[in-house]
Amino acid sequence: MSDNVILKAKDLSKTFSNESVQQHVLKNLNLEIYSGDFTVVMGNSGSGKSTLLYALSGMDRPSLGTVTYNVDGKNIEISKLSNDKLALFRRDYAGFVFQQNYLNDSMSAMDNVMVSGLLKSKDRKALAEKTRTLLNKVEINEQDSRKFPTQLSGGQQQRVAVVRGVINDPKILFADEPTGALNSQNTTNVLDILTGLNEEGQSIVMVTHTIKAAERGNRIIYLSDGVISDECDLGPYLGDYKDDENPNKEQALVRHNKLKDFLSEMGW
Repeated sequence: MSDNVILKAKDLSKTFSNESVQQHVLKNLNLEIYSGDFTVVMGNSGSGKSTLLYALSGMDRPSLGTVTYNVDGKNIEISKLSNDKLALFRRDYAGFVFQQNYLNDSMSAMDNVMVSGLLKSKDRKALAEKTRTLLNKVEINEQDSRKFPTQLSGGQQQRVAVVRGVINDPKILFADEPTGALNSQNTTNVLDILTGLNEEGQSIVMVTHTIKAAERGNRIIYLSDGVISDECDLGPYLGDYKDDENPNKEQALVRHNKLKDFLSEMGW
């Protein structure tokens, strides 16, 4: 496996059985994810986007095929790991952000992050400082960090969820429709955070159904009926093409149109 390939799926299949009916959601799919990329997975409803994300991340097991990570100089085939070892692998190498934030309402924002960090680090003092730094980075101040999730806005809750996803320095951050439950401004805020993380070197794989979110990726994978129809290389994000103060406005518009044309070709 190339040093730049952080994850490789080979002949990946996933079948769900319900009584006498079988649904083949992923079909002999092959995919490589590259270190430092912001990879976006798109496709129509039922195309297998979330199923693929869960199989790649180890949250679900494929019916057939293999998922192999290249981490810490080792090739680790997670499809062969026991449930306990797979849980440890996810703790050490994968981060997660979902459409619903799944924060614990009985814990403060800071404690929601800390409880995930303590699964890996036992240095509570250092972890607390790291948590404060990351929360502050996403504009959750000290006062808000002590609030319970129900006392925070939806956008603030999702920002806390992003920090929880990266607190253990994952090799890949997996995001499943992370802005699907947010309004337009909060969507932009969360996407800005993800873009910033990627610019700092964080590998991200994100499922989305919106162009606004997809534009943040540099590589677009399009799924159709459980297989990859095609992909589009967008290059780095160049900012909002509607922003008159964006010095890259014209290039950003070209990039936006390239994505629109690609999705149109895919029948999206």
